[in-house]
Amino acid sequence: MKTYGMRWVTLDNLEEARIALKQIGSDPGGIAHMSGKALGRGIKLEQIPLRVAHILKQEMLSVGGDAAVHRNVITNQVEATDVMLLGTVRQLEQLANKVLAQPFGLNKLGHDLKQLLKALEPSKPRILNCRGRELKLGERTLVMGILNVTPDSFSDGGRYVKTEDAITQAVRMVEEGVDILDLGAESTRPNHEVVSPEEEWQRLEPVLKTLLERVMVPVSIDTYKASVAAKALEAGAHLINDVWGLQKDPDMGRVVGDYQAPVIVMHNQDGTTYHHLLGDVLTFLKQSIERAEACGLSGDQIIVDPGIGFGKTTEQNLEVMARLAEFRSLGHPVLLGTSRKSMIGKTLNQTVEERLEGTLATSVLGVVAGVDIIRVHDVQANRRAVQMTDAIVRGQRGVHYVGA
Repeated sequence: MKTYGMRWVTLDNLEEARIALKQIGSDPGGIAHMSGKALGRGIKLEQIPLRVAHILKQEMLSVGGDAAVHRNVITNQVEATDVMLLGTVRQLEQLANKVLAQPFGLNKLGHDLKQLLKALEPSKPRILNCRGRELKLGERTLVMGILNVTPDSFSDGGRYVKTEDAITQAVRMVEEGVDILDLGAESTRPNHEVVSPEEEWQRLEPVLKTLLERVMVPVSIDTYKASVAAKALEAGAHLINDVWGLQKDPDMGRVVGDYQAPVIVMHNQDGTTYHHLLGDVLTFLKQSIERAEACGLSGDQIIVDPGIGFGKTTEQNLEVMARLAEFRSLGHPVLLGTSRKSMIGKTLNQTVEERLEGTLATSVLGVVAGVDIIRVHDVQANRRAVQMTDAIVRGQRGVHYVGA
C-alpha cells in the first residue's frame, strides 16, 4: 500500500501562506485567491447590540464562516452580546466589505476589521523619526536600556544617583548594543515615594544634558508629569515613556503633540479588578491612542505597553504574557517591560538579583509574539537572546525550500 507524505504546515500570516502555495506550483492568480483561506482567525467583539449581532451572524454564515453569540440572542432575551467571529482571513475580509454599506455602525466595524486583519500581518521595515534620531522598526526587536537616577527603584535604586555613575552606565549600555536609553527619576515600584516635578527635573537635568552630548542613541524620559516632559523635550530628549498612558496628567498629550515626540503609552490602573482582563487593558490603551491622535501623533509615533507589573496580580501578568500577540491588533508598535519584575520573582521564588534567566525567557516570548521593543536592565544578555530569537522567527518559513 502506498504511503502518502502528510504533515501539518504552520501558517501564521498571509506571506507564509503565499510561500507555501508557491512551493507546490500554484498559479499566481490562485495564490492570491487562496492564501486568505489558509488562515483561521477568531475576532472578538464586545457588547454588540442585538440587531447588529443578528446581522453579523447572518453575514458570516453567508460567506462560509460563523459567529458565536450569547445563547439568548436567538430569543431576543438580551440587549447586547459579545460576538466571536470565526472564519478564515478571506471570509473575514468578505464580511468587512459586505458591512461597509450597512447601518447601525457597521460601516465603522467593517473599516476597523480591515485594519485589525492588516495589523496581524508581519510589519514592514520602516523608520521612526524621534525628533532627529532614527529608530528602525520591523527589521529586528529593539532593546531599550533602563537608567534610573533614583534612590528607591526596586532593582537599581541608588546605584546611579551621581551623574558620573549614570553616564558610565549609559555608555556601557550603548557599547553593549542598546537602541534606546530610558531615563527615569521617580520610582514607579509599588508603594513608591511620589516626588515633586521640581525634584524629578532636578535629578534628570544634569544626566539628560550630559547624555545628549555623549551618546547618539535616542533618549526616552520615563515620566507621567507633563511639566517634566516639557522641560526634557525642550532640552532635547527624543521620546516620552508615560506609565499612565496620557491618562494621569491631562496636559501630557498636548506636550508630546506640541513637540511631535513619539510616546510610549502604558496600561496602568489602581487595583487589580477587571471585567475582562485583556478586554479592559486593550480598551485603556485604545483610549490612550485616541488621546495621542487627538494631539497630533499617529502610527508608529504611538507605542503601546501592556504594563506588566502595574495594576495586575502575578496570575494576571502571566495571562497577559501568554496573550501578548493580541496587542498587535492595536496597529501600533508594542513595547514589553518585564525586566527583573515581581512576576518573575514570585513565579521562580527569586530575589531581584536572581531574575536574569526569567527575564530572558519573557524577552524571548516577546519576540515570538511580535513585540517591537523590550525594556531591560541587562542589555547584553537580552540583546543576545532577542538576536537569536529574531534570527529564527523573523525569517519567513519556507524561504529556503529547494523548489521555491
